[in-house]
Amino acid sequence: MDFQASERSQTLGRQLQDFIDAHVLPRHAQWLQETRQAPPPASFMPDLKALAREEGLWNLFLPAESGLSNLDYAPLAEIMGRLPWASEVFNCNAPDTGNMELLHLFGSSAQQQQWLHPLLAGEIRSAFAMTEPDVASSDARNIQTLIRREGDQYVVNGRKWFITNGNHPDCKVMIVMGKTDPDADAHRQQSMLLVPMDSEGVSVVRNISVLNHHSPEGHAEIVLRNVRVPCSNLLGEEGGGFAMAQARLGPGRVHHCMRAIGMAELALELMRERAQERQTFGRYLSQHANVGDAIAESRIDIEQARLLVLKTAWLLDHVGARGARREIAMIKVVVPRMLCRVADRAIQVFGAMGLSPDPPLADLYTTGRTLRLADGPDEVHLRSVARAELRIGSEQRGSSAAWLTPPT
Repeated sequence: MDFQASERSQTLGRQLQDFIDAHVLPRHAQWLQETRQAPPPASFMPDLKALAREEGLWNLFLPAESGLSNLDYAPLAEIMGRLPWASEVFNCNAPDTGNMELLHLFGSSAQQQQWLHPLLAGEIRSAFAMTEPDVASSDARNIQTLIRREGDQYVVNGRKWFITNGNHPDCKVMIVMGKTDPDADAHRQQSMLLVPMDSEGVSVVRNISVLNHHSPEGHAEIVLRNVRVPCSNLLGEEGGGFAMAQARLGPGRVHHCMRAIGMAELALELMRERAQERQTFGRYLSQHANVGDAIAESRIDIEQARLLVLKTAWLLDHVGARGARREIAMIKVVVPRMLCRVADRAIQVFGAMGLSPDPPLADLYTTGRTLRLADGPDEVHLRSVARAELRIGSEQRGSSAAWLTPPT
């Protein structure tokens, strides 16, 4: 296995970092101020996106558009992850990225013309509506939203929540996961439907705060009451929703995890600097052994997590999502936990200031804690890893007998 990014990826990484340093980071305070006072996007976002597109820093996540592999894109996602809104500048923001992948892989020509092309152009935003309040939606078989066919239309009824982008003014369509045949095989009950946000019967109830953190684009609760859309809005085939969800979530989890590693790197950077500037009991914090341990453990945690994510990206490129299924589950457990640990150590080194909005540490911790539930909770992924290991154990049963040395 070779985890070295290509020369093109390295060149793009330098270009991306220079662009962020020159045009994105200097506007962070303005972005915070504007998005706290009014709905997104920030006033400067259209011009910034146009500039990024001119410089070729656009749709880098999609191999069909960028020519980059998952391994090549991984370090770019890490660079963008340091700022919560940087990915949008380069049209690489979730959940639009996953939705664009679905439309690219499974969308009809008409669906691609209506929705994929505007998404690729950064003209609209989108949402992915799977999670529901009344069931454990990490198991897609539990989903209660019903999609019933009536003539040349589908009728949708259900309730979704924590739907990212659902409150964004530019969100024009959501991909709704629901059941078209509740009596079919467990993995053939679900389908995906393209539902315009302005459809009659779609009601955005609220923007749900996450750990008291308010997201500008929203984690929406959405009610669908007798929403009617043409049958041509079916994405893929009836009963294909579960398989499409798995195809969507594989690369998406690598993107999430690499962005989270970028956040952890930022937390460590802030921690290092604080430790070398702040004094207690006549010594710099960095001179206290326990602070040095926190810094060292954070570096070790980040390096271990990054290597596992790069391995997963390599596997995605070489054996696909199915072949990388175990590793995809592993990184989804390892990386958010790592980010929480590193951010928590940084908060401790900063003291009370770490809890304030002045440094981004509270937001970084909130993101890490949220990721332990988003795209499936830790427990689901641990279960997947355990199952994979036990399958190997069943196939190799008896092979460890030679290691046992009972008394003769």
